This record gives sequence, C-alpha cells and structure tokens, in this order.
Amino acid sequence: MNTNTEISDPGQQAMPTFRHLARWVFTTFLLTFIASRVLVILIMARKVPDLFLHMGGTHVHHLNYGIFILSALGAVLLFVPLNARQRLGCAVAYGFGMALTFDEFGMWLHLGGGYWQRASFDAIIVILGLFGMLAFAPGWQKMRAHHWITGAGTIIVVVLFYLLLFRSLNYVDRKDGTRLQQLDQNGPQ
Repeated sequence: MNTNTEISDPGQQAMPTFRHLARWVFTTFLLTFIASRVLVILIMARKVPDLFLHMGGTHVHHLNYGIFILSALGAVLLFVPLNARQRLGCAVAYGFGMALTFDEFGMWLHLGGGYWQRASFDAIIVILGLFGMLAFAPGWQKMRAHHWITGAGTIIVVVLFYLLLFRSLNYVDRKDGTRLQQLDQNGPQ
C-alpha cells in the first residue's frame, strides 16, 4: 500500500493517499451509520413520513441499497480508469454503501429478525475499528516503540469501551427493549 502522494504529471491533481482515502471512508461510514439510525428511529416513531421503499408489499431494507452501491462501485473500480477526484468519490461511496449494509448486519444472520439486533451494533464497532486503524495508524515502516505502546493502549481502551457499551446496551435492552420492539412492530411496515 502506497501511502505517499502519487503525481505522474506535474499539471495533474495529486492522487489521494491510502490514508487520505481511508479517512474519507471512515468519516462517511460513521456519519451514514448515525444518519441511518436516526432516520429509522424517526420513521418508526412516525416523526417523519415513511420513506421506506415498498415493492409489491415488501419493505426493501437499506442493506439492499448498500449492496447495490458496493456492486456498482466494484464494477467502476474494475473497468474505469479514475482520476484523483473520482477516487475520492469512490471512497465516499464505499463508506456509504458499507454503512448501509452493515447497519443491518443482524438481518444477514437472522433474516426474520428485527432491525434492533445486537449483531448489527457489534459489526459496526468492528468495522469502525478497522477503518479507524487504516485511517489513522502510521505505516508499518514508521512504527516505533511508542506507536506499539499507544496501539496496545488503544486496544485496551477499545475493549473496555466495548465492554461498557455491551453492558449499557444490555441495560437499554432490559429497560427499553420492549419499547424498541413495539416501535419496530407498530412502525411502518
């Protein structure tokens, strides 16, 4: 992976670096996940109009939009030569498609399950952790002792955060799980 800026012609715009693209993916993924969750909550609580796509009585979940985006993006990356701006656009599309798809990861595992499955939150945390490391960790060649110590500390903090999140989600499930399930059942189908 080349993390340096590549310029083939001095008159051209520099190609974005690996790290720069990873930061765009990370940011787009995080913002799309947050927006998706907020929008679904607002739709289910009937605070905004039903924006869900229904085809023949079937609710088309947004993980399908993500799959189509990722499929189209794969074709573009295989068959189209890209300039710097187009590569940034692909990074944004990738983060967007991944967030839409993994937001409903629990539905991959349990097709009949509801939207509020724990597996979706777990998948989002893992993906964000991976994208975050790709986006913000120094390259292997530049790793020094303090980077390894910081990395180990970060992993410990992430594990502790995950454990606290796990406990808090269990608490929310005990306190509001029934209400979330009712929201899911009473919301637009």
